Amino acid sequence: MSRIIAIANQKGGVGKTTSAVNLGAGLVDKGKKVLMVDLDPQASLTLCMGYREPDKLEHTVTDVITKVVNDGDILPDFGIIHVKEKLDLLPANIDLSAAEVSLVNAMSRELVLRTYLEKIRLLYDYILIDCMPSLGILTVNALACADSVLVPVQAAYLPVKGLQQLIKTIYTVKRRLNNRLEIEGILFTMVDRRTTYAKDIVSEVNDVYGKMIPIFQIEIPMSVKASETSQMAKTIYDYDPKGKAASAYHELTEEVLEHGR
Repeated sequence: MSRIIAIANQKGGVGKTTSAVNLGAGLVDKGKKVLMVDLDPQASLTLCMGYREPDKLEHTVTDVITKVVNDGDILPDFGIIHVKEKLDLLPANIDLSAAEVSLVNAMSRELVLRTYLEKIRLLYDYILIDCMPSLGILTVNALACADSVLVPVQAAYLPVKGLQQLIKTIYTVKRRLNNRLEIEGILFTMVDRRTTYAKDIVSEVNDVYGKMIPIFQIEIPMSVKASETSQMAKTIYDYDPKGKAASAYHELTEEVLEHGR
């Protein structure tokens, strides 16, 4: 069964892109065909996948959005980069900022990305959308076409504080645009279990949200190696395969696969 998962949080620096890259790699290792969609003008996912000059790419997700808005014909592989066997990327660059502005006046502006992904979703087992750190029209587009949303949250006060608004937005999109949308789970990232502070934050989120929202059993530990993978354009499995972060992302992959069965 083909599944679309948006990875979203309006707070930056919580591990969205790192989680997207490593979850995608984990799914590929399990034999799944995966499309990664970069929906952030900062192009963090594109950079992490090894494309260091995204502004020089011939086509990006911006061109896809423009074609849909203008009712243009789109070939199934338009703009898609074949990274390696079973792993594709729909990249982004700074032009996506202009596309976001243009969407404001577009008809059915919240459904533009869905119009495209519904045409190609059966070509993939999983489509992962790395959202920008905002709750703007691009993130709403991602939620409007997703089957579920994975919410990475750093085990710290400010990232947790923004959860309420994000959850409210998710349920608004579910009610108005996409009744199949569900929350895949809250994923704690950059967790330092040696500190009482981190333990208290995790405990608080479980107390407040645990009864109504799934929370992943696995926590992504604080890891220098994991933070270095972005600069090295490698997955955690390639860069530090025996480390705690690699083990955690492996378990996350298993949980996501189990949820999809």
